[in-house]
Amino acid sequence: MNLYEKSAYELSGMLKNKQTSSVEITKSVFDRIESVEEKVDSYVTLNKENALKKAEEVDQKLSNGDVLSPLAGIPIGIKDNISTKGLKTTCSSKMLENYVPPFNATVVDKINNADMVITGKLNMDEFAMGSSTETSYVKKTKNPFDFDRIPGGSSGGSAASVSACEAVVSLGSDTGGSIRQPASYCGAVGLKPTYGRVSRFGLVAFASSLDQIGPIGRTVKDVAMLQSVISGHDKYDATSADVEVSDYLANLKSDVRGLKIGVPKEYFGDGIDNNVKNAVYSAVKVLEENGASVKEISLPSTNYALSAYYIISSAEASSNLARYDGVKYGYRAKEFDSLIDMYERTRSEGFGEEVKRRILLGTFVLSSGFFDAYYKKAKLVQRRVSAEFNEVFKDIDVICTPTVPSTAFKIGENMDNPLKMYATDICTVTINIAGLPAMSIPCGYDDKGLPIGLQLVGNKFCEQTLLNTANTYENIVGGFKVPLL
Repeated sequence: MNLYEKSAYELSGMLKNKQTSSVEITKSVFDRIESVEEKVDSYVTLNKENALKKAEEVDQKLSNGDVLSPLAGIPIGIKDNISTKGLKTTCSSKMLENYVPPFNATVVDKINNADMVITGKLNMDEFAMGSSTETSYVKKTKNPFDFDRIPGGSSGGSAASVSACEAVVSLGSDTGGSIRQPASYCGAVGLKPTYGRVSRFGLVAFASSLDQIGPIGRTVKDVAMLQSVISGHDKYDATSADVEVSDYLANLKSDVRGLKIGVPKEYFGDGIDNNVKNAVYSAVKVLEENGASVKEISLPSTNYALSAYYIISSAEASSNLARYDGVKYGYRAKEFDSLIDMYERTRSEGFGEEVKRRILLGTFVLSSGFFDAYYKKAKLVQRRVSAEFNEVFKDIDVICTPTVPSTAFKIGENMDNPLKMYATDICTVTINIAGLPAMSIPCGYDDKGLPIGLQLVGNKFCEQTLLNTANTYENIVGGFKVPLL
């Protein structure tokens, strides 16, 4: 097995036992990138020179006998909406195509402090607005299991890079399913932490009350290791939760005896593909046969969650993206007649169609006469969704659902139908609305050989319960399968 195919957990052990070096691992990953990147298109910006330099530093520390993080020397890709000092952060948008941040996001500082090796910045839907990575201004990322299909979004580059072994682990961001959905499509493991568990400082904002950074890996252990690195309170983020963070890997278990699983009937309706339904039910059955108890539950407000999500997220996007006006940084129109004309031309030329669509929707629902009719009602639905989850978690430890209604669709298939594209988020948006942790793990393949994801949802700050459940399932059925590229 090549080094780039090994998990972060395996590579960490090899480094500790001096069976390999960080430079060898990093070179192996960049060799893989050179070999398959033209097919996958997961990277926006590569960081090879700095990555090899960092790897050399880690090897020197290891030879000196320094005590290092378990993830020291492990290559990681970063989604291109997470600020990296001195390394372009474009949000895959024309608006920021030449922007080089003067500061790091808090999670990037944590990654640097853990001596991880940053391979580059990963492609995404423009400003994280999309479900397929097709709205990227830079390129269209392909699914490593079928190059004619989408990898999911908005963290499509993050999931595809891990699936194609172009990164050992990666960071994505999740506003309505943007870590879990591409992880499902690409056969990877993706975790959206509890809102506030990971600092958002340095994450380019889409919808501030919903956004959350999280890890993607090929195994549950890898995700647990990376989640431990990035978690914790941050004084620079007012929404960061001051809650104790455990060592997720050290506390990882492979036992679901006594675990109470809820299966919500609203997540298995007519819109869910039969391949997906059967795979998820089979996964739940495996957990039940190994000691978990299962019962059907109801979350009736799920039917309104998608509408509420797009109202809330678009309203916040309208506000957050007002800063891109061509004045302080980013793209500026070349020709204009006045200040107002410069604003209009800059935003018309700098933003893609999907971003403009959401800005317009957000401005509309916040406007006088429509605020009460739309935005206020959406916030009431959000409160009701949260209340329903709170009630369910009085008797349930983990909720099991499909991650997405179907497997990956073909590139271009839904681009002319925004409503159909939005519907791919139906199983994930409720989690962001309620601020809960959730993760997607591979649970099978459809009749075309495309991955299917099982979504596990937990109560707030119960990431360990999710990781334990996922680890148990992974150990029973086996985990990630490297696609044939």
